[in-house]
Amino acid sequence: MKIRAWLEGVPVADPVERRNAPLVQAILLAMGVLMPLNKIVHLYFASFRASLSAPGLVADMITDVVMTAAAWAGLILIRRGQFRRGVILYLGVMLGCAAFAYASIGLERLSNDPFPLLMLGMGGLMLGRRSLWTIYAALMGVFCLGTLGDVLQQWPHGAIDWQVGRKVSMAMSYAVVAIVLDRTIAALRDSLAESNARGAELARSNTLLQAEMAERERAQSQLVHAQKMEAAGHLASGVAHDFDNVLNVVLGYAKRRERDADKGTDALLASMEGVEVAARRALSISRKLLDFSGKRVIQCEHFDAGDALRDVAPMLRQIFDGTVRVRIDAQGCPATVAMDRAQFELMLLNVAANARDAMPTGGAFDVVLRCRGDEVELCMVDDGCGMATDVRDRAFDPFFTTKPAGRGTGLGLATLRDTVVAAGGSVWVDSAPGNGTRIGVRLPMVSGQPQSGVSEKVA
Repeated sequence: MKIRAWLEGVPVADPVERRNAPLVQAILLAMGVLMPLNKIVHLYFASFRASLSAPGLVADMITDVVMTAAAWAGLILIRRGQFRRGVILYLGVMLGCAAFAYASIGLERLSNDPFPLLMLGMGGLMLGRRSLWTIYAALMGVFCLGTLGDVLQQWPHGAIDWQVGRKVSMAMSYAVVAIVLDRTIAALRDSLAESNARGAELARSNTLLQAEMAERERAQSQLVHAQKMEAAGHLASGVAHDFDNVLNVVLGYAKRRERDADKGTDALLASMEGVEVAARRALSISRKLLDFSGKRVIQCEHFDAGDALRDVAPMLRQIFDGTVRVRIDAQGCPATVAMDRAQFELMLLNVAANARDAMPTGGAFDVVLRCRGDEVELCMVDDGCGMATDVRDRAFDPFFTTKPAGRGTGLGLATLRDTVVAAGGSVWVDSAPGNGTRIGVRLPMVSGQPQSGVSEKVA
């Protein structure tokens, strides 16, 4: 594994060259090490020395030394990131040595030499089709020099055997090999180009998808904020009514100031205490409205769903007029859940707003909270007009609404579903025309005591 990592660790940018670099380095290492060893073994045997003339033996030695040096030089260039220069250097030296060796020794003695095929394969696969045919043409020239070497060796003996048929057959065999390599290289490079194009397209698509996801999250955050503002607008009249009640209490104490002053300090202090309690009630109302309508960073917190339901109950009742009976049932075991409390309240108010629109002539709206094993179940039921099957199936689709233009955005139930799913829960709807609507929410119950989360305001 370390050797493979070393062979692959070359600073080559081109993807084709980077894939071919390990194989080329392995070949050059083999040539640089095995060629000298092979020559030493051959020189050990007298039969090999006797098979070559003195000039031929010298030519063989010189070419082996030069090709060994070229193998190491090419390896060094590739390790430095110069892949093509390393391959071209090695192949060029091999062609030069082949020309020298074939001219000195002759084609007949070197007809089984494997190096021409190695040069064709390396040149085509590593450098491309043009280099393949350039090397083929150079080899044909080398074979011509080898033929000339055979003629010069046979000339002193008088009889010259040209062996034309054999040489033509050899040239045709190398041509077939070159054609097969050419077609294979073309197919491989076309496949690689197509793969690279698909990879680039996939990378662009991935970038666009990430940008769309970021934009969707930003748009969803803005839409949730818009929904909260819309719900806050529906609550404005109810909040004003609460403030009227508080102000009437304060005015009542103020009108009694002279009478209480006559009764002494204790009566006056009691009136002032009543004014303080009413003022605190007014502050509580305003803070809840600001917390609800403000644009906040969503923050998960542990809270008792029953307490949250009881706290938001006055706001729920203010959504409906006097013709609708509102019943809140949050009795039972502590129901601690983990989610953003403001989103929990927004979920209740969105469902209540839809129930109000479904009961224009009055009716009943019930909210029941129960503990079911390790889950908290919240059911919101109205006895309004109900929904047809096709409407019920699309109830949670974003921007789907049956209300007239300007009366709804189609995001209330979509926001509810996203909120519940993000908290690890589930939601369902059961409705039929004329039979009202029942929306159920299940949230996982968490252990531990409720802890108030700190909501961070965003300008």
